[in-house]
Amino acid sequence: MTLTLGFSPCPNDTFIFDALVNKKIDTEGLDFDVRLEDVETLNQWALQGRLDISKISYGVLPLILDRYELLDAGGALGKGVGPLLIARRPIPLDNISECSIAIPGQRTTAHLLFSLAFPAARHKEFMIFSGIEDAVLTGKADCGVIIHENRFTYQDKGLTKLLDLGEFWEKETGAPIPLGGIVLRGGQDPALAVKINTLIRKSLEYAFSHYPKLPDYVRDHAQEMDEAVMRQHIDLYVNNYSLSLGHDGEKAIQTLLQTYARLHDRQEEVALPLSIVH
Repeated sequence: MTLTLGFSPCPNDTFIFDALVNKKIDTEGLDFDVRLEDVETLNQWALQGRLDISKISYGVLPLILDRYELLDAGGALGKGVGPLLIARRPIPLDNISECSIAIPGQRTTAHLLFSLAFPAARHKEFMIFSGIEDAVLTGKADCGVIIHENRFTYQDKGLTKLLDLGEFWEKETGAPIPLGGIVLRGGQDPALAVKINTLIRKSLEYAFSHYPKLPDYVRDHAQEMDEAVMRQHIDLYVNNYSLSLGHDGEKAIQTLLQTYARLHDRQEEVALPLSIVH
């Protein structure tokens, strides 16, 4: 049986899925047709229901609960892992709502966290995450919300941090930050869903057992990152929550769904409690 599987080329995702897609573990008769795309493309595809299994931003989860189930393994949550609001120079936070903001996708968790911190901001431009720094440096945007490896390199380019949006979330909610999760198309045989979740967990366990060695699969897709940045990326975004959400992780996702509903005045449309495949 072959299933379509989408995730990003970032080190955290390729680290998690390497053993699965390259069959370093027994995949128990399953094959995977892999699509490597940036997370905002994957979010859009999830809205269209294109893939069987996909990495998504938790920011899009409320909109796809009618067609996908959330898997317990493979996601990115944690503390101190959130997106950063950056600019060329210091800007008072009270003035942010009047600034132009470059944001890595409309349906991303980064946008949701920015909206929680600055609900009155309206001058937003959505673009791929790798273009945010240049948009700020060239003056196309006053500020930008950065994610992924840009967290480790923005200071080298002379940019300054205005606010850690993850820290803001943690202070507001007391919950870890739900960045991205893995979803499975709904309507699958429950036994198959459990098998897929288990295989993703085994793939990550395999990766952890060989760490800090980096698989070639991670290196090949790391977009000219040096090894130190690859490991920073993995260390920041891949942790015990990636093996299993646990009580704190599940509570964080429920909190995110409630926050989305409140920000968008859609309490009646967001399905709670959330069903998770373990």
